[in-house]
Amino acid sequence: MGLLCLVLVLMLHLSWSLSSSIPPSSHLCLPNQRAALLQLKNSIFISEFCGDDYYNIYPKTESWNISIDCCSWEGVKCDNLAGHVIGIDLSHSCITDPLFASANNSFFHLHSLQWLEVSYNDINGFLSGLFHLHGLRRLNLAYNRFGNTVPSELFTRLVSLTHLNLSVSGFNGVIPYQISFLSSLVSLDLSSHSIPNFTFDGHGQGFAMLATNLTKLITLMLDTVHGEFPTRVFQFPNLKHIDLGSNQNLGGYLPQTNWSSGLELLDLSDCGGFRGSIPPSFEDLIRIISIDLSGNSLQGQIPDAFGNITRLTSLRFSSCNLSGPLPITIFNLTQITTLDLSHNHLEGPFPNHVSGWLFTLPSLLHHNKLAGPIDRIQMPSVQHFDLGYNDFDGPFPHSVFDLVNLTSLRLSSNNLSGVIEPVMLLNLTSLVFLDLSNNSLLSLRTSSNDVNYFFPWLQTVLLSGCSIRQFPSFFRTPYLEVLDLSYNKISGGISKWEAQGWEELQVLNLSHNFLTTLEQFPGKTLQILDLRSNLLQGPILSTCFNLQTPDQRSLEILDLAKNSVSGTIPECLGNFSYHLQFINLQMNNLYGKIPDSFGNNSLSHLFLNDNRFEGLVPPSLSNSTKLEVLDLGNNKLTDRFSQWLEIELIKTAALFVSMDLSNNQSHGQIPEEVGQLISLQMLNFSHNNFTGPIPTLFGNLVALESLDLSSNKLSGRIPSQMTKLIFLAALNLSENNLVGQIPHGNQFGTFENDSYSGNLGLCGLPLSKLCNNHGEAESPAPSVAEQEDSQVPKFWQVVMMGYGSGVVLGMSLGYIVFTTGRPWWFVSMVERHLQYKFTNWIRRKRPRRN
Repeated sequence: MGLLCLVLVLMLHLSWSLSSSIPPSSHLCLPNQRAALLQLKNSIFISEFCGDDYYNIYPKTESWNISIDCCSWEGVKCDNLAGHVIGIDLSHSCITDPLFASANNSFFHLHSLQWLEVSYNDINGFLSGLFHLHGLRRLNLAYNRFGNTVPSELFTRLVSLTHLNLSVSGFNGVIPYQISFLSSLVSLDLSSHSIPNFTFDGHGQGFAMLATNLTKLITLMLDTVHGEFPTRVFQFPNLKHIDLGSNQNLGGYLPQTNWSSGLELLDLSDCGGFRGSIPPSFEDLIRIISIDLSGNSLQGQIPDAFGNITRLTSLRFSSCNLSGPLPITIFNLTQITTLDLSHNHLEGPFPNHVSGWLFTLPSLLHHNKLAGPIDRIQMPSVQHFDLGYNDFDGPFPHSVFDLVNLTSLRLSSNNLSGVIEPVMLLNLTSLVFLDLSNNSLLSLRTSSNDVNYFFPWLQTVLLSGCSIRQFPSFFRTPYLEVLDLSYNKISGGISKWEAQGWEELQVLNLSHNFLTTLEQFPGKTLQILDLRSNLLQGPILSTCFNLQTPDQRSLEILDLAKNSVSGTIPECLGNFSYHLQFINLQMNNLYGKIPDSFGNNSLSHLFLNDNRFEGLVPPSLSNSTKLEVLDLGNNKLTDRFSQWLEIELIKTAALFVSMDLSNNQSHGQIPEEVGQLISLQMLNFSHNNFTGPIPTLFGNLVALESLDLSSNKLSGRIPSQMTKLIFLAALNLSENNLVGQIPHGNQFGTFENDSYSGNLGLCGLPLSKLCNNHGEAESPAPSVAEQEDSQVPKFWQVVMMGYGSGVVLGMSLGYIVFTTGRPWWFVSMVERHLQYKFTNWIRRKRPRRN
């Protein structure tokens, strides 16, 4: 809800705690009132762990002593004339029992009670002990754990309530429609702060009656409710605060006219279901302080209706699907401290008359369609400048370099052009975060004098997708943690001198450039190193890792794919494997044996395909209990279902969604148990030497979308059970020795001849060859002798045993890939995974400024 909402909650809490603001009565309390309070004290169970001076948590009943006037007891308020107890505050008192159960009649003699505050305890049970307090006006049960539904008697018996707070109280289920009987309510808080709580009476009845009867409301706070919210509530004459934020299933429309003129806070954020446009009648909300409509399904333009809203301090319209130009009157809101119009479709030029205050705000106008040049900016006090993800073009605004107090500069994903020289950045001595990425016409100019430049606080530099042609060593600073220069035009090499001095660098992305040499990996604390898709040559792995940089305890992601790196994988790389999660060395010129030191409990992705590795698959990989993707395809490995793959699985085989063993020399029969992998969506065993029949249990692969068994030596009939595969969209059984009639029905009616070509013994549609009365081709193909070794590979026996029994075993493999060609979706998955890791790493970092 933001700072303003927090202040509101604190103000509401103070309004409940009248005992702390009203001096105790001088009137001696009545004996029956004292007796009732003492009975209440004796019936309360206080947690033995109670007591926290910092949070002011302690049992208030400790001061309830018979030798002192009960009207002076802490948390007790008496009527000054009659001496009756009219208020009790036991909040933050560590109460842990069912205080209001019917068996506890402590409240029976407190019939004059007007307000009761028991928030922030651990009270549970029922409320029946309260129902006789007909004069109760204020009731706060927030932050307890009652754990049952709200009884309708709470609303039918306590009809005098003016303030009711059930937020985060542990109640659940449906709020009875009888809540509408509380026609005197001025404050209703049913918020749950994203904790699943309760909903209103179904079919909109509760909402409709609320809008009809609760017209005196000043404050309304609701969470986890659903349905169509009545527009009329926004027009209640006394309404000041309405907070419906984070009700993801709540919808409705904003009123076009007759808003409550006293409205101060309007929060409909992240409801998703509010529709229509923002009405021009917003200009009537002259007392409004905070408006948050973000995360809804609005449309149209932002009305130019902010000229009279001079008290507004927070305005959030992000992710609302809004379009059109920026309204001029927004830039006249001189009291504004938070403005967020991001993630919309706002367009048009950026106003050149904007005063400096606008760019001091934490959020602004990124992720829109604003266009045109960025004119000269004269705002020396600005700390945050963010116009990223728009359509701004023209020269890079050099006036930005005069903003000496700037800590964050974000102009990514625009069409800015020009050349930035290191000397231009010298004034930005406070800069912490720099993001100019995805401006394809923007470049940096470097020189031999760059070593003299110094940026003392710089932590993150994102310059991906620009036109940088040389490695900018001038960014070597004491605190730099992230450097992204991917998708540029950097050529040549990085010398050992240039790679030194990056003491705190943790993420380095130089992928998709034209680098040819690398004498040393920059930094000693690298966690992510991405050098894929360059022109790197030579024994880089041996050279760099033998220098013991980066620190072997820090590296998590290593990607050198799609280069021309040669040589062997050094054994010392195994020393880095303790934290390594992602290793991608595919499509290089590496050779020799795969070191028997890769296995660790962190490794999840290993890509060594398209190299010249030979020998056996290292048994140490059996220690990689989190392995999800293994790609060793297109090498010279001599293993036959490698012995280390006789190992046990940690997860059931239901995790297999895609399996590709194509283009190898695998032989023997396809085990029936493959048909138990019911989560499979893609299965490719093509271009091998499998023999025997297609397992009938393939009919159980109900999620299968693509099946390729082509170019093997399979024989027998196509199982009729496979017609149950209603999601099967691609089938290739060509170039085998299959015989008999092709099954028909469901998806099998959609496949063409190509799915079956090269099987001389098949007959029936879609082939032209007819079947005889026995369901066989009229001219059957000669039988072909099967391979001598038709035994089910031991690997499959272990995999299927683990799957069939459901036993939690030793290791998980989400994908086992030995292919020479990679399907597009597989390549995309790898790219997305790496980008996800990179983005998440940056997001979880917190700016550090000593």
